[in-house]
Amino acid sequence: MPPVPRISIIELVTEHLRSGLRSGRWSGILPGVPSLAKELDVSQNTVRTALRKLEGEGVLSSRGQGRGRGISATVAAASPLRVGILRYDPHLTDSPQTSLILTGIMHSLETAGHIVCVCKKSQVELIFDVRRIARQLAEIGADAWLVEMGSLPLLEWCATQATPCLALYGRAENLSLASTGVNKVPAYRAATRHLVALGHRRIVLIAREERRKPTPGSVERAFLDELAAHGIPTSDYHLPDWVETPKGFSKLLESLFRHTPPTALIIEEFPRFFAAAEFLARRRIHVPEQVSLVATDCDSSMAWFDPPIAHMRWENAHILRRVLRWVDAVRKGKPDRKSIKYLAEFVPGGSIGPVCKG
Repeated sequence: MPPVPRISIIELVTEHLRSGLRSGRWSGILPGVPSLAKELDVSQNTVRTALRKLEGEGVLSSRGQGRGRGISATVAAASPLRVGILRYDPHLTDSPQTSLILTGIMHSLETAGHIVCVCKKSQVELIFDVRRIARQLAEIGADAWLVEMGSLPLLEWCATQATPCLALYGRAENLSLASTGVNKVPAYRAATRHLVALGHRRIVLIAREERRKPTPGSVERAFLDELAAHGIPTSDYHLPDWVETPKGFSKLLESLFRHTPPTALIIEEFPRFFAAAEFLARRRIHVPEQVSLVATDCDSSMAWFDPPIAHMRWENAHILRRVLRWVDAVRKGKPDRKSIKYLAEFVPGGSIGPVCKG
């Protein structure tokens, strides 16, 4: 397992100073470097680097050698934002990694002085009905929205609204909408190529409905395209339809292994990976001798697997910083609509192996 991403001391000091400026702790002129370094128990070089970052953001202005830095009047007068957060489904199907990053985002926003309001009902609870979701968002009266793992119809609607919105993961491809998340396309292609090189042809990708419909998402298309590039005709077998419930998932696996069992499964979301592993164990289907498994997430519980699981990994800290910067831009009246994603990599593990010849 890779180490948990850490935020550097410079970033921590920068955010501490930024939060203090927003809350009005200092006004007019910021205390000098020696005073701040002593207060924060860090080196003066660390403080100077943090101050230069804030100058670059326009939060502070230099007043010359040996003189304290001036505080932007805009920052001093700025008020916190009311940020509304729409969850996908916090009770049943959110992956641990997604929940972890969202918890970090909420904590950081509150630390920065913003008001965080989580919608009472999730997208799953509202049956993905855009009209019902719109009514709930209107009731919150937020200055900005953060939508977790939004479906394509929902994010298309968000892109037409006046309230700034950032899509955290979800199907925001080709939309005029701020978004951030992980670019898994190269990782999916690498995983598929790796499996094909080991002799696999009956490779099945188990994905959520909103990732399959109305058309396959970017990573699902990359998977199918990679199979086709290796001369493997694709069909619904490789990206099957299924009812997104525990019973529906079990029914899907029963169907897959009844007649023409797959030799490899790529499974989106770690809870379903665990469910699939339990299903295979009950039926004494051995991994990786009879079927290879790839998880598209990286979860801390994977450290307990021996041999390690083949999976995809990325840096959560990048996503956290992107969200915080976007909210700060909204507060300054300069929201962007950029799609910024961070690359994931495929990590081979002991859960994959060559196709059984027996």
